[in-house]
Amino acid sequence: MLHTDLTQKIITSLKPEGWSEIGDGVRRYLLEENTQQNLETCILEYQAGAKYPEGSLLGTEEILVLDGILTSAEGDHPAGSYLRNPQGLLHTTSSSKGCRIFVKRTQENREDQHKVRISTHHTPWRQGHGNLQVMPLFSSGTEGSALVKWPAGERFVRHTHFGGEEIFVLKGEFIDEFGRYPKHTWIRSPHLSSHYPFVEEETIIFVKTGHLLINGSEL
Repeated sequence: MLHTDLTQKIITSLKPEGWSEIGDGVRRYLLEENTQQNLETCILEYQAGAKYPEGSLLGTEEILVLDGILTSAEGDHPAGSYLRNPQGLLHTTSSSKGCRIFVKRTQENREDQHKVRISTHHTPWRQGHGNLQVMPLFSSGTEGSALVKWPAGERFVRHTHFGGEEIFVLKGEFIDEFGRYPKHTWIRSPHLSSHYPFVEEETIIFVKTGHLLINGSEL
């Protein structure tokens, strides 16, 4: 169990001592875990030739390939690939040359059985607020996942997170009035929290919103 209180803001930067071996050639960096709800957010690192055991998903799963190539029964998923797998899917993954992936399990609506496959390197960006560019990845009910690209010097309006907000910094450095968050920082902000974000250099973030309300942050 780790960071189970969804009313608390959590900020985690990757540290060498945070990794643990979970299988032959596979390491995990755990960001949050609630075993009672089969909820997990982590980074998995596959060494060359490593294989994750076959299993049936107890909940939904989101994957963003950070580097290298992840392989499943469907084929190869290179860096920049976004995958959403529905609950109950039987699958196994491996990597012939090694890779790292950002993984979220049982965060989305479990009733939604959509399977999603997106190459973020070949998907056009959409115009967002101000000079931001947005790439929607998945949406169901109040929750949604997207990539957001911030040009150097961009400032966003102060805003409130209905249903919470989660950010994983993929490039550059994300900043708000509370701190500075370099590449591979994970930030979870609770329901109705607010901030005034900005950047100094071009920055790309993975953003997930609305899911913390669904998972009981008001209880």
